Amino acid sequence: FICPTPTMAAVGAPPPRATDCVTKVALTISCDNLLDMDAFSKSDPMCVLRMNTSGPHWYEICRTEKIQNCLNPRFSKSLVLDYYFEVVQKLRFEVYDIDTENCSLEEADFLGQMECTLGQIVSSSKLTKPLVRRDRTPAGSGTITICAEEQTDNRVVAFEAAARKLDKKDFFGKSDPFLEFYKQTETGWQLAHRTEVIKNNLNPTWKPFRISMQSLCGGDVEKLIKVNCAISKNFTRQSSTVKEYTFLDYIMGGCQINFTIAIDFTGSNGDPKSPRSLHYINPQGYNEYLAAIWAVGNVIQDYDSDKMFPAFGFGAQIPPTWQVSHEFPINFNPANPFCAGVEGVVLAYQQCLPQVKLYGPTNFAPIINHVAHFGRQALQQQTASQYFVLLIITDGVITDMDQTRSAIVNASRLPMSIIIVGVGGADFEAMEFLDGDDGTLRSATGEAALRDIVQFVPFRQFTNAGSAALAQCVLAELPDQMASFFNLFDLKPPSDSCPS
Repeated sequence: FICPTPTMAAVGAPPPRATDCVTKVALTISCDNLLDMDAFSKSDPMCVLRMNTSGPHWYEICRTEKIQNCLNPRFSKSLVLDYYFEVVQKLRFEVYDIDTENCSLEEADFLGQMECTLGQIVSSSKLTKPLVRRDRTPAGSGTITICAEEQTDNRVVAFEAAARKLDKKDFFGKSDPFLEFYKQTETGWQLAHRTEVIKNNLNPTWKPFRISMQSLCGGDVEKLIKVNCAISKNFTRQSSTVKEYTFLDYIMGGCQINFTIAIDFTGSNGDPKSPRSLHYINPQGYNEYLAAIWAVGNVIQDYDSDKMFPAFGFGAQIPPTWQVSHEFPINFNPANPFCAGVEGVVLAYQQCLPQVKLYGPTNFAPIINHVAHFGRQALQQQTASQYFVLLIITDGVITDMDQTRSAIVNASRLPMSIIIVGVGGADFEAMEFLDGDDGTLRSATGEAALRDIVQFVPFRQFTNAGSAALAQCVLAELPDQMASFFNLFDLKPPSDSCPS
């Protein structure tokens, strides 16, 4: 079989995990109104990109070319970086007036710098900020603009396949056919895709499926592929290229990630005044609830333009009636449950603790349904403008398991993902069940989830690894969940700059 020749429109596959990232972002840099540091001519600017990995240490990644005698440079050399959604990638752009042929920074004049995260750049596509001195005071003049563009082969091939009059290979029944697609490599044929098995059928029609061009033919549309359908006498097929957007297509196209936090205030956490309580805040301002909020919130906030996050509690008796609530705003303002940034969530949580009575039971369904309501409204817009992420931090076993299963199954059909972080040393077997990695989650009545939207991790696994490792683990699946949902429903980014 010959790989069908597609149109050359960019087609996207869901982005890979951080462990095998091939998503690269090219940054294009320009500056305006730079300081003039040369006496008899204009500055000769060059931009150096540094990255921070830990503590105060910044190391150089790459640099642009030098432009002679220019205070408004447009650098032609793009700076290419690996992109990881689940990591806060801190960047610093330093602009110098270069005075030597070898572009030595020691002999150059410093014109200013700008710090940001790669997430902030890709979420805005074009980021402009003033340059500052090393002590973060204004540089006196100059702005820098960073434009981002995803660099990857995002083409896929959509197949429809059927076979007729297959051989009957089984003695007591009909054959159980399936297809295998192989990519040609230097060492032989490599399996690229296997369809589902259709039981007991000599005239099968397989479900439509897609294979990335990289997996199928290494991006070379002229390269041979091989399709195995053992027992086939008459194999029919149809294929076409389709537009499938990536996570960055949606982010750069204006999709906003809406982040909601839900905190467990049930009695099993212990008295917040006691050092043995999971809600006890030590003199350093730390507990596991706060660590989880900071870890996930620090990543998510770069993808929410207004950085206003609704935060709720569940399982507590709240004033003034002291009735148990499973969906109360921790700022006690039902009309406006939003907190300003991660810092606002932390402050609201700290102020909420002494005002409520920890009680129970541990019900998840009300807060899941609350966020699902907004996801359902967003879906009516017929565009990929909003995606919702619910972070639930809890210490114990779910009380309303059947209702929670139904709520998750319903939410799997909405632009929504759920992250559950388990704090303390409780048995979290029920949480593992909700995370559908071992099979499809079903409601108590047997209805299957459309897709896996739950990611659960116990905080104790990251006690020594740090908050960054926790964020990487819980957020690694989110880009794929978001892109695959919008592609499943053929929803385009609000601003689609790519050709159809």
